[in-house]
Amino acid sequence: MSDGAVNQPRILIAATPTPNGDLHVGHLAGPYLVGDIYARYLRATGAPVTWTTITDDSQTYVVASAARKGTTPARLAADSTAAIERTLRGVAIELTSSSEQLLPPVDARCREAVTEFVTALHAAGRLRERTVRLPYAEHSGLHLYDGLLTGGCPACGAGSNGGACEDCGTPNNYDELRDPRCTLDPQEPVSVREERILVLPMEEYRAELEAYFAEVTPRWRPHPKQLIEQLLSRPLPDVPVTVPGRWGVPAPFPETPGQIVYPWVEAMAASMYATWWANGQDPALPYDHYWRAEQGAELVLLHGFDNTYHWGLLDLVLLLAHGDRYIRPSVNVVNEFYELEHAKFSTSRGHLIRGTELIEEGVPRDVLRFYLALTLPEQARTNFTRAELALLTDRQLIAPWRELGDALDAALAGHDGAPLPVSPAAQGRVAALAADLRGCFEPSGFSVARAAARLAEHLAELREQAAAGTGPGDLLAGARALLAWSAPILVDTAEAARAAGIDLALDAGPVPDKITPFRLPGLPSNPLAATSAEAPVEAPVETSVESPVEEKDGRS
Repeated sequence: MSDGAVNQPRILIAATPTPNGDLHVGHLAGPYLVGDIYARYLRATGAPVTWTTITDDSQTYVVASAARKGTTPARLAADSTAAIERTLRGVAIELTSSSEQLLPPVDARCREAVTEFVTALHAAGRLRERTVRLPYAEHSGLHLYDGLLTGGCPACGAGSNGGACEDCGTPNNYDELRDPRCTLDPQEPVSVREERILVLPMEEYRAELEAYFAEVTPRWRPHPKQLIEQLLSRPLPDVPVTVPGRWGVPAPFPETPGQIVYPWVEAMAASMYATWWANGQDPALPYDHYWRAEQGAELVLLHGFDNTYHWGLLDLVLLLAHGDRYIRPSVNVVNEFYELEHAKFSTSRGHLIRGTELIEEGVPRDVLRFYLALTLPEQARTNFTRAELALLTDRQLIAPWRELGDALDAALAGHDGAPLPVSPAAQGRVAALAADLRGCFEPSGFSVARAAARLAEHLAELREQAAAGTGPGDLLAGARALLAWSAPILVDTAEAARAAGIDLALDAGPVPDKITPFRLPGLPSNPLAATSAEAPVEAPVETSVESPVEEKDGRS
């Protein structure tokens, strides 16, 4: 996400999904759809891009969910990874892959990457021994952190798991939660035990952090930017690198026998491995090859507000601690919560819709992608309803698209197929559209929702032009621009256009003064529209519904 050369390699990383269940629509309307649309845009401009993520198997949320479901963490992680991959495929999230498998495997090589990553920090003298106070479940003998721990946020008072508060985003390491309880058994007595662990002192990197954020936060959205400023205004916490635990990558350090690598520390190494895996798994290349500074890649991280501390600050410090070895994120694209009927998606309460459910109900995935792109929560919480999905997409996409296609067919009836002239006025309109939409993918104004809204406006304008008798060449030029710029969202429609020989490249050259006639590919209707014809359409609204702590999973 830069103004650099078109051929600069880009690496897009979505927040690593926790395999304790499938992805629901709230997850999809965040880093996964946004990253996919951005990756498709970059490919259309000719930029080399690696777009990937990897499941976060070591998270304690897997342990907690497995206990609730009466299965093992390993089985739950395997089943959930398969479900996540099916969902990503179902909504056409096209991660970079050199095989039929979409998600990189969390295998021995991945765990070796994590071990190599933290061992390098240890060898460089970056880690410190600390005695910390950890909540401890007296009966089960578990040290409690992250998904195993629940209580009150020390900063805002909201219900929170360990690690960071989902509501305010503030970290709460060790024994900082109020009234700590074990999520596996809230009635189990919880004490506090002192343990010797290894940490990375974040405060030692303050000068580098302040210089970095002074450069990049002008490209950040206001809410996460405000959180980063708040965190930098006070002493920064230590990053746990090892913790006493039973589920995760064994810590390879003599100072901490029997401990594991703190799960949140795995993300950058796992993402490096995922990038290597996506690019062909060349055994001659180290796992971190594509992230090394000399490769000159641009790095974009996509995640939810609740992960701002981890993906915006903690992970950055882990990269900084390696000196100049690695690239650093050019920007973090951060989304807010997407709600269902004005309440947070919740697996435990059954308040959710999975993306594959809507596809199975017959909602065309182009229609679903358009609706999610248009309503996704970029700077405030927004709301999903089936009624709005049906009515909004019918009014802003399906009906005007059909009418434009009919108008083009009528205008071209009997035409011999020879190129048609495009007026200077139409060329200007297409150029202006391209400038508007290109701006939606620039660092200072990145907004997939604004791009979707602008495309809907352009479609409405074309329909009005057709009704006013605009010449077929001008309509075709506008329709071709519509197809090209909507291709990252309307993926099946774009595929039909390419199969028909329509050029969808997003080049920056002048708009041609002639165009070869073509038919506008059709959009299928949305079956939900038939049951929602009289329902009111709600505008996306900001809400302040409190989020249940059991849903914290690092995937929003």
